[in-house]
Amino acid sequence: MSFMPIILWSDALVFLLLASGVATVWYIRRREHLLLPWRRVAQSATAMVSLLVLSLFLLVGLLDTLHYRAALPKTNGGETVYSPEVLSVFDKLVEPLRLQTEKTYSAPFALTLYAKETMSDAQGNVLHDYPRLRYGGAHLADEAQHNGDVLKRTLLGALGGLLAGLLIALAGRRWLVQRSLPLRPMLITTLAIAALAGATACLASAYHVLGTDKVGQDVLYLALKSIRTGLIIGTVTTLVTLPLALLLGIAAGYLRGWVDDVIQYVYTVLSSIPSVLLIAAAVLMMQVTIDTHPHWFDTAASRADLRLVFLCLILGVTSWTGLCRLLRGETLKLRELEYIQAAQSFGVSSLRILTRHIMPNVMHIILIALVMDFSALVLAEAVLSYVGVGVDPSMISFGTMINAARLEMGREPMVWWALAAAFGFMLVLVLAANLFADAVRDAFDPRLNRTEGSA
Repeated sequence: MSFMPIILWSDALVFLLLASGVATVWYIRRREHLLLPWRRVAQSATAMVSLLVLSLFLLVGLLDTLHYRAALPKTNGGETVYSPEVLSVFDKLVEPLRLQTEKTYSAPFALTLYAKETMSDAQGNVLHDYPRLRYGGAHLADEAQHNGDVLKRTLLGALGGLLAGLLIALAGRRWLVQRSLPLRPMLITTLAIAALAGATACLASAYHVLGTDKVGQDVLYLALKSIRTGLIIGTVTTLVTLPLALLLGIAAGYLRGWVDDVIQYVYTVLSSIPSVLLIAAAVLMMQVTIDTHPHWFDTAASRADLRLVFLCLILGVTSWTGLCRLLRGETLKLRELEYIQAAQSFGVSSLRILTRHIMPNVMHIILIALVMDFSALVLAEAVLSYVGVGVDPSMISFGTMINAARLEMGREPMVWWALAAAFGFMLVLVLAANLFADAVRDAFDPRLNRTEGSA
């Protein structure tokens, strides 16, 4: 076999989230009262455009989650030996970006390195000049052709992307119309994204579109690889946050008494501890454990992945208190309503009341809180990696890119493109998530919907 599939801990958690999402969609589609607010979300142009952008990020993240180890060439007919390097399907698709590395820094679309070096010309004369890149613009015989070639590739790539986007738009137009989705905004967004992707792909085949970093890696490749880390931090953390907040919040609000006092005491104490200090202490303890047990890991990727999963656990343990407080307050209000008191009078068990009456009526709060917390968790990873207690330094993420750019910004001349790339990708991801969260909140707000209905 030419490759061996690898499932990391974070991969398994992503697959679990996907299965949960599919099951949730299937459950909602069979219940009209649950499907109604989502239809309101689907009618919002802002929500659907944001969801389209988020879908592209999710596609990149999923392709980067399918890992494997390539087989090494056989020697003397021996057993198949696999490379210790763990790659993904995304790495294979963008292999030129991954392999075409330069010596050190180069600016976006540059033909030469960013700093002068001492070198010899064809006649043996010693010069102090900017060396040409090995891959960026290597097809050009004359540097004077640079601007024209960039413009030509941009136009051809954008035109190809527009044609592909037009085919996608025509194929999906009927589907959008049948479901009363905002047709024009989604078609315009599809064409814009397709044109941008086409131009970037055409340029990336010949240039470093976003430049290279200190060790010559393509910054566009690093930014795209960072998407998976941000998505995992923002979604897998919910596997820890949701059960803790849901069970403890509902139990505190419904059971009250000493149960409420204990749960309030726990989340009040956790809220009083600076989260950065708690996360730093937990991550450092985990790092010591990893360093003292190297035999646990057969690859460097599995080692870095365990730290990522543990960081998700720590973020989940420290971020459930706010949602728990909201659910406790909502459950206290629901507990006093007539249908809950009637169920208690008829002798219905507390467990059945919690699962059949309380929990369905707080799900909108859970959904809104989780969607809005996603962007906060993505930003949290960047901050934690910047201060050195985030993901493993060998793992590519927005935080590690920003941390590496910290020293680059102090150079003369300044190296700005790595920070700008991380900032730009993270801005688009967080902005799309926030806009989608706002639309979900409006669709699930009963006061707003009642006002619209009466109008």
